[in-house]
Order: sequence, then structure tokens, then C-alpha cells
Amino acid sequence: MDAHATAVAVISSRVQHFYTTQTPFRLYHGSTNSTQHRKLDRNRIIDTSGLNHVLSVDTEKKTCLVEPNVAMDELVDALVPYGLLPPVVMEFPGITVGGGFAGTAGESSGFKYGFFDATVNWFEIVLPDGEVAGASEYERPDLFRGAAGTLGTLGVTTLFELRLVSYQPFVELTYHPVTSIPDALRTMRSATTIDNVDFVDGILFGPNRGVICSGRLVDSTPANTKVQHFSRAKDPWFYIHVERTASRSLVPVKEWLPVRDYLFRYDRGAFWTGKYAFSYFLTPFNRITRWALDYFMHTRVMYQALHASGHASKYIVQDLLLPESTAEQFINYISTDFNFWPLWLCPLKVGNEVAMHPDLAHGAYTEDKTVSFVNVGVWGPGPTNYAKFVDVNRKLEKKVRELGGIKWLYAQAYYTEEEFWGIYDKRWYDGIREKYKAGYLPDVFQKVRVDVSKAYAKPASWSGWVKEVAWGVWPVSGVYGVLKTLYEREYLLAQ
Repeated sequence: MDAHATAVAVISSRVQHFYTTQTPFRLYHGSTNSTQHRKLDRNRIIDTSGLNHVLSVDTEKKTCLVEPNVAMDELVDALVPYGLLPPVVMEFPGITVGGGFAGTAGESSGFKYGFFDATVNWFEIVLPDGEVAGASEYERPDLFRGAAGTLGTLGVTTLFELRLVSYQPFVELTYHPVTSIPDALRTMRSATTIDNVDFVDGILFGPNRGVICSGRLVDSTPANTKVQHFSRAKDPWFYIHVERTASRSLVPVKEWLPVRDYLFRYDRGAFWTGKYAFSYFLTPFNRITRWALDYFMHTRVMYQALHASGHASKYIVQDLLLPESTAEQFINYISTDFNFWPLWLCPLKVGNEVAMHPDLAHGAYTEDKTVSFVNVGVWGPGPTNYAKFVDVNRKLEKKVRELGGIKWLYAQAYYTEEEFWGIYDKRWYDGIREKYKAGYLPDVFQKVRVDVSKAYAKPASWSGWVKEVAWGVWPVSGVYGVLKTLYEREYLLAQ
């Protein structure tokens, strides 16, 4: 803890300097799992990349103290020797504890435990004036409930105590074939009501074809049973394996996976978006090419290439949270207007204080003050014309709002300021920022907004026009992104 206290003192001193000069700053973590374009000024950053340790584990209380820059795979690996696991583990191994807290993350155990931030007992934070403080249900409860999902705009979190669950080495996974959108939603809802089920999510391969996956932690596998892996280069990508396995049967099929392979089953290929890279480079998409290019198909590398190439502005990458009552209508809209398949489905139980207090018009809370939502992952190529790309994203955001849903703010946001604050509680947010002296920091809207005016602006100069044309020539930007992943690691810092 001494090393941690020393590191926090350095951060506190730097924050205090920025507060004294009223200089806005941003955080540097060393990596990102956001699609937002960020270029950081070295003179205006707080470097938290060194806060990457699991400091202690309490096996009796089933808790751990962990710093914010610990990635999900590092956290799992540190806890397994103690016979423990986090209740909610984000599906990409590079997502950090701090990122999951600041960005409101959920996964296939979310129907049972809620979002990742719901597993936090308390956290330590450097407030915007440099004070080091704690927050829990009993100490600064407004900050404890308000900081999650606000993207670090209320201070710099430096330590978390997380609740844990017992570790078991395998997941018994059942694939339930479904034949329609209503069938998928019914099957998924039914799976979440079974007592011993720990994980539920689904993949829709088309409007009349999909699979709901339900899993439970188990100590062992049946005798003479093949254990299925997904983490090695020779292993299949998860979604391809699910589709092939379920297509052979009209009834549910069971498999057994090592728990780590299950938790990070979507890492290779980033669900299925990695397939678009093969299409872009005119490369056959088969088992041999996936094996040969496996290094580039893990999410840590893919995110780096995405940022370096600028392709975040060419692909629609959105996760949308819809009330169960409107999820079917939304999926039908995606089917008709986008024709993106597969789609990811993930049921989530949301408490009565969703991050940023959005106005969820269709969310009817139950007696236990929760409401069931369905996360729909919509990922695919957008129009090549940037103005049309912006328009399509804005239409998508508008439809989500009409149906009483919200979008995850890790993705690029195309709202106007008025639209954004028509969804989120600006009065509450401004009040808590004022109380904790955060007014000089960028607010959430400023951090997530895309400057849509650039979609309709002409290049300012002849050289700018030449650069824009060159960047748009295939495959210049894609090759540049790949090369950057090979020799540059600190890709967020301004050179």
C-alpha cells in the first residue's frame, strides 16, 4: 500500500496544480477500448497507467482491493489462485477496472448482478481540487452513486474494493437454437429465471435464426467429454463455432469450456467485427487465414489499429440498451434499415439509478426497483461518405431515444448538446460537479461528442484536400493502422 499511496500523492499534486490554474486535463491509461477519437496533450494529462496492481485479496469477505488500470484478464488471473472471480467480467480482456466503472460496462452475468459498477463496495478518488477522498454508500453517497458512468469527469479514481464470487474451473454452456426475434427474446428471458444459471447472452444470425447461450459455473466436466477452447490460434472463433454447433441440432446442445475461455470468448475477432478486416484487405476468411493472422485479431491489437487507421469513423459500432418492451421493435428496425447480422443480445438488470440519470421513457421499474433491459450490439460498415455516415448514426440514436433506450457512451456520439441533455439529467450532473469543484474539467458531453460540422465542411486548404483524398484511397489507412500496431504502443499520446 505504500507504493500505492506514493503514486496517489503524485496524482493528487498534479491535479491540485491543474485546479489552481483551472487547466482542464484528461486521463492517460495507456490504452483504450473506446471508439472515440482521442489525441492527448502531454502537458494536460494525469497519467494513471502505473495504477495497475491487485493490492490485496480477502478470501473470507470475498473482496479485493484493485487499482483502476488492472485489465480484466489480469484481474481474473490474480484472483483464480484464491478461488475467486469478479461477478461481472467484461468480454474483452483489455478493458480495465477503471474503464468498466467509468463507462458503465455490463456482460452476460449482468442479468444477475447488474452493471460492473454495481459490484463496487467503495472507491478512492482524487477530487478535482486534489483532495484524496473515499466514497461508499455511507461516505459521500452522492459521489459513490454519481461517479459511475460519468467518464472520469468527477475526479480521478485510484482504488476500488470489489465484491467477488467463488471460482469454479469450467462453464457448462448450453446453446438454445431460436427461429425468430420473439423466440430469441422469450428464450433469453426464460433462461434468466433459472436459479443456477450464471451467464446469458445471445447471437442473432438473421431475423429467423439465432442462438441463446446460457451457462453455469461447474467444478468438473462429465467423463470423456471434450473441453472446448476459444483462446488459442488453432481454436475456432466463438460466434462461428456457435452457429455451426447449433445448426446441427433443433434441440439445445451442451458444451464445457474453461472459465477463462468463456469469459473472453469474444476476444478473438472482437465478436465478429474482425471479419470486416478480412473483407477490407481482400483476404479469404477461413480457418487457415484466421490462424495465420491471429495476432492481429485480438481486441487489444484491433483497437489500436482502429484508432491509428481512422476506421472508427467508417464503421458503425454501437451498443444500445433497450427496455424489454421495445427490444423487438428495435431489432426489426435494425433488420429493415441496416440489415446488420449478426446482432449481439445481452439481458441486463438495471437499478433505479442508471448512470447520468437518463430519462428512460419506457422503463417500468419492478417492486425491487429494477427494470430488465436488453443490450443490442449493432456493429457493421457505414456509408463511405462521411456526411451520410453521420446521418445514419444520428438516425440510429434517434430511434433508440424514441423507444425509451440509451446508448453506451464508449462509442462515438452524434447528439447535439441539446439532444444529449434532453436525455440525461443536466441539473443533477451540474450540481454534483459544482459540489466537488469539477467545473473546470470537460463534461461528459464534451468527452463523447463528435464534431458533426466536419462532416459537411470542405478541406481548409489544397494540401488538406490532397491528404483527405490520399487517406481515402484503398488500402492506405488500413495498412497504416496495421503498421502502427507493430511498432507503436503508446498510441494515445500526442507526438
